[in-house]
Amino acid sequence: MLLADPSTYPSVFETPQHVEPGFAGLGLPGKLVRALANEGITEPFPIQSATVPDALAGRDVLGRGRTGSGKTLAFGLPLLARLAASGRSKPHAPKALVLVPTRELAMQVNDALTPLAKSLGLYSKTAVGGVPYDRQIWSLERGVDVLVATPGRLGDLIKRGACRLDAVEITVLDEADQMADMGFLPEVTEILGQTPAAGQRLLFSATLDKDVDALVKQFLVDPVTHSIEPATASVTSMDHHVLLVPPHDKFAIAASIAARKGRTILFVKTQLAVDELVDQFARVGVRAGALHGGKTQRVRTRTLAEFREGTVDVLVATDVAARGIHIDDVSLVVHVDLPRDQKDYLHRAGRTARAGAAGTVVSLVLPRQRRMAAALLAKAGVTPNELRVRAGDPALAEVTGARQPSGVPVRAAAYAKKANDQHVKRANDRRPPRHR
Repeated sequence: MLLADPSTYPSVFETPQHVEPGFAGLGLPGKLVRALANEGITEPFPIQSATVPDALAGRDVLGRGRTGSGKTLAFGLPLLARLAASGRSKPHAPKALVLVPTRELAMQVNDALTPLAKSLGLYSKTAVGGVPYDRQIWSLERGVDVLVATPGRLGDLIKRGACRLDAVEITVLDEADQMADMGFLPEVTEILGQTPAAGQRLLFSATLDKDVDALVKQFLVDPVTHSIEPATASVTSMDHHVLLVPPHDKFAIAASIAARKGRTILFVKTQLAVDELVDQFARVGVRAGALHGGKTQRVRTRTLAEFREGTVDVLVATDVAARGIHIDDVSLVVHVDLPRDQKDYLHRAGRTARAGAAGTVVSLVLPRQRRMAAALLAKAGVTPNELRVRAGDPALAEVTGARQPSGVPVRAAAYAKKANDQHVKRANDRRPPRHR
């Protein structure tokens, strides 16, 4: 088991004679600091500066910061630094466990940690649903130092005898409030109960409210709390707008917003609504990706990759995406359907204005929803600009960059492009060769 006093750790920790700037000044090992620099990360975010020293010292930590504030490295860096001092993991017995609510978030956390772990000779893997068990079991058999998992799949692997938690030295709960909201509290409680009582626990979330109290009281010992912002804080570089729209204009307005230039996420309530809206967008010439829990993991991974790489600039999603998408340069978030509460509003909104960038959040509100929307945003600590708009209104373009969709169905447009490319190729093939 890890010792709480970092002065007893092996020489992987480099103790400077003076306070160094950046990550080195937080007490992280040189290899890790260099690996961060190789990733273009040289200065810690506030939540990282606040929490890393306490986590390195072995303290249990409660960390609160908005999505996009750097929570992943706030727990990931001290976790990796401490594991580097404790040797490799045995088969089926990871030494660190990171629990997250969604598959997408698990993969993105793992993507962030993997190159840093490699710099210290450590291995990080995921255990999530929607993909075959075989590869995950094979990885656990070989030995995994850091396991990033969703509660459901981890529970299944434990029942199959493929994973045990008696060697876990550090446990992290990321987006803990969302795990409680999604009904994972019983599974999370059971999983934490299988980790050693003397282990270190780090709990990170955008909010730390009463839903998380049971976990904190049962599993964290004398935790140090770091709250970079109030729980209701919204990103200061976000512009929030409520657009009051007539019912018969709502789709046309949503389509014109989706046709804008720039990376955009639109949220709706149900999986069926996602698929229907994506199909309707395609008919008017807007290509959009669909993301919800009913899609296979392969489809969800491909959709996110296309969105991240810019092949698709529009994503239509359910709230599962608000807890799983960590992609920079999303300049606009649209609540086509209002979220169920203020926490979901903030999680959705947190997809934009990441890492200090600017962003816009728009809610499409029908006249009968006006009072409900006002109450929801007030609870979220947001004072929006309110505007009545109709389809084609110049004010709509001014706020969102909306523009008229092409009207050419996406499939037809794709076919026309393919036909044109083939025509150009045939024309080039018919040209006589150039003589030098």
